[in-house]
Amino acid sequence: MNNSPQPIEFTINSGGYLSGSARVPGDKSISHRAIMLGALAEGQTPVTGFLAGEDCLATIAAFRAMGVHIDGPDEQGRVVVDGVGLRGLRSPNAPLDLGNSGTSMRLMAGLLAGQGFDVTLHGDASLSRRPMRRVTQPLALMGAHIETAEEGRPPLQIKSTQQLQGMDYALPMASAQVKSCLLLAGLYAKGRTCIAEPAPTRDHTERMLQGFGYPVQVDGARICIEGGGALKATPIDVPADISSAAFFLVGASIAEGSELVLEHVGINPTRTGIIDILKLMGADIELRDRREVGGEPVADLVVRAAPLTGIAIPEALVPLAIDEFPAVFIAAACARGRTVLTGAEELRVKESDRIQVMADGLQALGIDAQPTADGMIIEGGQLQGGDIQSHGDHRIAMSFAMAALRASGPIRIHDCANVNTSFPGFVSLARTAGLEISQTPSSADTAEKRA
Repeated sequence: MNNSPQPIEFTINSGGYLSGSARVPGDKSISHRAIMLGALAEGQTPVTGFLAGEDCLATIAAFRAMGVHIDGPDEQGRVVVDGVGLRGLRSPNAPLDLGNSGTSMRLMAGLLAGQGFDVTLHGDASLSRRPMRRVTQPLALMGAHIETAEEGRPPLQIKSTQQLQGMDYALPMASAQVKSCLLLAGLYAKGRTCIAEPAPTRDHTERMLQGFGYPVQVDGARICIEGGGALKATPIDVPADISSAAFFLVGASIAEGSELVLEHVGINPTRTGIIDILKLMGADIELRDRREVGGEPVADLVVRAAPLTGIAIPEALVPLAIDEFPAVFIAAACARGRTVLTGAEELRVKESDRIQVMADGLQALGIDAQPTADGMIIEGGQLQGGDIQSHGDHRIAMSFAMAALRASGPIRIHDCANVNTSFPGFVSLARTAGLEISQTPSSADTAEKRA
C-alpha cells in the first residue's frame, strides 16, 4: 500500500476577491482515458494538456508495469504512449498500486477482466474503503472472475479470463465509471455489450473510443459496442478540467468585486451541471470562444461576482455535477435562502462521505447545514472562520479554501495533501487569482487528533 503523504494544512485569510486569468490543470477523466486507450491502441498516441496529478500518474505507472512504454509527462503536460494493441499487455510482476484513484481502479477492472493473466489492483487507505461491487458484479455477468475483500472492497484480484461475453445491462444508478468499466470490458467480449443509463453521465469514454476509430453506437440512453475490434492511435488534447474550474467559479461568484477568466475549459454537455446549477442560483457566468478540440467542446469561462439565491437543485442535474457538489455547497452557504439537494447518495461513497463531511464543516463555520440520506439542506448565512477537517478529500479542502472569501475570519483546513491527486499547483494558482492562502506541514498535535 502507499505510504501516507506528509500531512499538510491550508490557512486562508478572510475576504478578498478573484481576478485576472487562470488555466486550471487538464481534465482528470480525459487524462486517465487517454493513457488507457493509448496503451491499448496500435501506434503512438501523443497527449497534450495531461494532468500530472497523483491519480493520473498512478494510471501511467500501472501501464508501465504491464509493459507499455510511456514518455512524460513533461512540465507542459506532454505525454507519448506507445500502444501495444488490445492483446499486448503483459502480466505485471507485482500488484498494481492505484493510490487514491477510484477512476483508475474501476475502469481498469473492466479493461483487465478479459486479459489472459492474473492481476491484483490495490490502493491507499481511502481507496480501500470504496465500494467496488458496482463494477465486479456486472463484470461477473460477463464471465469475469474477480475476488474482493470484505463487502466488495479493494484489493481486487482479477483472474485470467480468455473470453468475456457481451451482455445487455441496465445501470441501477447513473455512474460514468461503471458505464466506462463495462464498455472497456466490452472491447474483449464476444458479441455486443450494451449499457442503458437511467440518467446521462459524462461521455468521455464513448467520445474517445470513437476518436481512436472504434465504433460506438449511441441511441438515447443506450450505448453499445462490439468486441474484437482495434484501436488506432490518435493525438489527444486534454482541455482544462471543469471540476477544477468549479472551485474558482464558486469563489468568484461569492466574492464581491471578482471578475475571473478561466481559459480553455472543457464544456462537455455531460459535465456542465456546475454551470447550470450556479446560473439557476443567479451566477454571472459567460462562455466565450466556444470551440472543439480533439472531439471535446471547450470555451473560456468569464465569471463575475453576483448575488446568489438558494434553490431546489433539479435531480436531472445531479449526475452532471456529482464531483462538484462540495463547491456547490459553499455557494449555497453564501446564498440568500435555502438550497436543497436530493438524489445524490453517490456523494456518500466518494473519497470521503462528502455529505457528512461538508455538513460538519459548514456547521463548524456557523452555517445551518442538515445532511440527509441523499443530499443536504443548507440555509444561507454568514460564514465564520474556523478549523475544518477535510478527511483527506481533495475536493473538500479546495471548496473550503474558497469559503474564506466570504468568511468573517481565517479558515484553517487540515489533511490537504491529497489536493495533489487532482490539482497540483492549486495553492500557487489560487494565490495568483487573489486568494490569501498558505500551506504548511501539519503540527504534531493535529496529526495526532486525526489519527
